[in-house]
Amino acid sequence: MRLRGQQKLIESLSDKQAIQFDIIPATNSPYFTQSAKYCPSFPIHPYLLSQRIICGSDVQNRNLLGIAFLCAGVLVYSLQDAIIKKISGEYAVTEALFLRSLVAVPLLIGMVHYEVGLSALNSSQMQWLTLRSIVLFLSYTTYYIAFPALPLAEAVTLYFTVPLFITSLAGPFLGEKVSGTSWLAVVVGFAGVVVVLQPGTSLFEPAALFSLLSAFFYASCALLARRLGVTESASVMAFYQNFIFLVGALLVAFLWRLVDTHDPEHPSLAFLTRPWIWPPPRDFLLMAACGAIAAVGATLLTHAYRIGEANRVGLFEFTGIFWIPLWGLLFFSEVPRWTTIAGAALVIGAGIMAFKTKTPAVS
Repeated sequence: MRLRGQQKLIESLSDKQAIQFDIIPATNSPYFTQSAKYCPSFPIHPYLLSQRIICGSDVQNRNLLGIAFLCAGVLVYSLQDAIIKKISGEYAVTEALFLRSLVAVPLLIGMVHYEVGLSALNSSQMQWLTLRSIVLFLSYTTYYIAFPALPLAEAVTLYFTVPLFITSLAGPFLGEKVSGTSWLAVVVGFAGVVVVLQPGTSLFEPAALFSLLSAFFYASCALLARRLGVTESASVMAFYQNFIFLVGALLVAFLWRLVDTHDPEHPSLAFLTRPWIWPPPRDFLLMAACGAIAAVGATLLTHAYRIGEANRVGLFEFTGIFWIPLWGLLFFSEVPRWTTIAGAALVIGAGIMAFKTKTPAVS
């Protein structure tokens, strides 16, 4: 209550009394930055003091540093995608998620202890943090099971429809009025999706729908976080996310063992339903490395949005489209089709347009 009261009082200060700063968004995503103001003479709650404070003279330098952190985070996360695709032909996605989270959870406990103290894990928003983490579990699972059947570049291009889904769902979820420019971005972006998918042709791969479903789940999660507001640190949310991944992977694997799946032929379904096996040291280390990648990547993205302005820094999330085709070419000899390149240009261009267009206030 004290934190909320101080936020309201801070926001009521005039520009001459305050220094502008941004509160880190609850999803480590550029779409949900909230503005507030800080008066040096006013006693601020420690959580607010832990957030990024920007003075006008060094905004540009902070933006450059934030961009550097974000580009590094995107690069780190792209390596995880390559690892998951590498092991997708022999192991179950639930096994990969379990080992990833098994490594990440202890690291995140240390981060929570360092940043806000372990008592923060006993959150008053526990049910919402759990719901958010379940939706993210669905998002990550559907994202990864597309990998065995699709080139990396195609799977990631379709996932970049996240801002288009956010724009489309902002009205029904949050009661926001979406501008005409934003709707134009949605139309252009999904035209790019059609170019990539090529429905009705022999080149259409149904597994591509998993990438789109993943983007839908992630957008829903982001909108949920926006409705809830910013009340938890990034490390606490990351802990809940990976703990739910740990439990969810075990639960899904157990349920699949109860169902006779007859070893489905489609590579995506096989990746989902395949029984767990004990991996040799090299593969075990690859899957475990995803846990370290998740912890490091989350830290880099968190620092990026704390240091730089979200509307400047966030555009560089799309730099992932440069790394993914490179890993596809180097590790899997994948050469993107011209339709993937053309569709990616439309999707990313539309995403940037939607990202740059300010959404009017809630109606």
